[in-house]
Amino acid sequence: MTQAVFTGPEICAREAHEVVAMLKAGEVSSSELIDAAMARIAEVEPTVNATVTLCEARARGSVLDQANADHPGWLAGLPIGIKDLMPVAGVRTTWGTLGLKDFVPEESHPLVHRLEARGGVVLGKTNTPEMGAGANTFNAVFGATRNPWNTALNAGGSSGGAAVSLATGELWLSHGSDLAGSLRTPAAFCGVVGFRPSPGIAGPGPAGNRFSPEAVQGPMARSVRDCALFLDAMAGFDPAWSISFPPPEEPYQQAVLRADEKVRIAFSPTLGGFAPCSAEVEAHLRAALARVAAAGGVVEEACPDLPDLDRTYRTLRALIWASGTGRAPEAVQRHYKATLTQNIRQGRDLTVDDVVDAQLAKSELFDRMARFLGAFDVLACPVVGLMPGPVEEEFPRVLDGQPLTDYIDWLKFSFLSPTTGLPSLSVPVGLTEAGLPVGLQLIGPPRGEARLLQVARAIEVACGGPLGPIDPVIRDR
Repeated sequence: MTQAVFTGPEICAREAHEVVAMLKAGEVSSSELIDAAMARIAEVEPTVNATVTLCEARARGSVLDQANADHPGWLAGLPIGIKDLMPVAGVRTTWGTLGLKDFVPEESHPLVHRLEARGGVVLGKTNTPEMGAGANTFNAVFGATRNPWNTALNAGGSSGGAAVSLATGELWLSHGSDLAGSLRTPAAFCGVVGFRPSPGIAGPGPAGNRFSPEAVQGPMARSVRDCALFLDAMAGFDPAWSISFPPPEEPYQQAVLRADEKVRIAFSPTLGGFAPCSAEVEAHLRAALARVAAAGGVVEEACPDLPDLDRTYRTLRALIWASGTGRAPEAVQRHYKATLTQNIRQGRDLTVDDVVDAQLAKSELFDRMARFLGAFDVLACPVVGLMPGPVEEEFPRVLDGQPLTDYIDWLKFSFLSPTTGLPSLSVPVGLTEAGLPVGLQLIGPPRGEARLLQVARAIEVACGGPLGPIDPVIRDR
C-alpha cells in the first residue's frame, strides 16, 4: 500500500499498541499524548469535522490506577474517542439530534466506565448521523463529517466521526457501534479497521434494549493488532450487563501475534446474488484475495443459501427503532429526519407473524452459516458494493446503473452479521486508482473473534497494510 502524506506529530502516527508500550515504559506521558492529539485535532478538524465535542479538562483530570498496569487490555493512559451515541458523564452527548443538542449526562455508559478503569482517557466525542441512523455521517447539530481521502466524499456511518478521527491521526483508538454496518462501512471508506464483535463481548447495547443482540458496541483502529488491543480493553463479564460474555482465556492481542498466512477463505462478491456489487469494488477485492492466495492462503468462491435474509434483517432492525429511538419524548422525536421517522413507523406496523417469522428465519440462517463455516475460517465479501459518494448525498440511488430502493438497500452486505450474531470486520486491502481505500468484510464463526482477527491480520500483511494516518486530501468533487 502507498503511504499517504502525514504532517502531524510523529507520536500520532504510531500504532496504539506501540504508544501503550511507551506509556508503560515511562517513555511518554498521557499528558504529552493529550497535547499531541489536541494539536492534531486543531489542525484537521476544520476540514473533516470528526471529533465534534472535546473534553480536554476532563481527560487531564483522569486518574489512572497503576495497579492495573499488567492487565492485558489496559490502555495505560491512551487518549480515545467515544461515539456521540454513548453517554460520558459531564460531557455533552447529543445523539446528533436537535432535541438533545444541549444534553449533558450525569452518568457514563457502562462501557465507558470499563474503558476508563482500564486506562482509557476519553478526549472527545465523535460525530454520528442522527440517532445513529444512516451510513452518511451528518446531523443538524454538528453538520457533516468528510472523508479524509477526498473531502468531497462522505465518510460512511454511523461511526463516521470515529473512523475519520483515526484516519487523520487525531486519536489512536476510537469506539463505535454497529447495527447496519456502522462500524464496517466507515472503516471501509476511511481505510481503518472496524470490528463488530459477537453480542455480549463489548458491553451492553442501547439503553432500554439491553437484550438486543443486533446492535453492538465495538472497536475501531488503524491496524488489526490495535483493534485486538481495543477489543481486549472492552471485553469481559459483568453481571449487570444482561448478555455479557466472559473474555477468552487468551487475550485477542496474543492471538493476533500468532497469525500466519495459512488461512481458509470463502469469497462471494454478491453473497450468492443477495447484494449488488460494482465492477470496480469486485475487481479490487479479487486482486487483494489473489495476493492472499499467493502468500499461502486458500481462497475459494463459495456462499451458503441465505433464505429470507432481507426480510428478516429489516424486521429485526425495525423492532429496534420502534422500541428504542421511537420511545423518545415527542420534544425529541419532532426533530427526526424523514428516514429515521420511516424506520420507526415500519417497526410499529409489524405484526406478530412478522416477528415470529423473523425469529424462525434467523435461527435457520445461523444454522446454515455455522455449518458453512465449519469448512472455512471466514466468509469474505464486500463491506459495501460501491465507493463513497458525495458528502451532500444522504444515500445512493443507483449502483452501476441499477436503481436502489431505499436508504439501506446499498448496505445489504451488512445484514448477515447482525441477523446471525456472527462477528465481522472490515479490513483495508489497498487503494483504488483514484486514491481511495477499499475494505474487505470478513464474517467469522460463532464466538470466533480470535480467528477472525488472525485472518484479518494475514490479509493486512498480504496487502501491505496498515494504511495511514493521512493529511486530509481537500477536493471539491
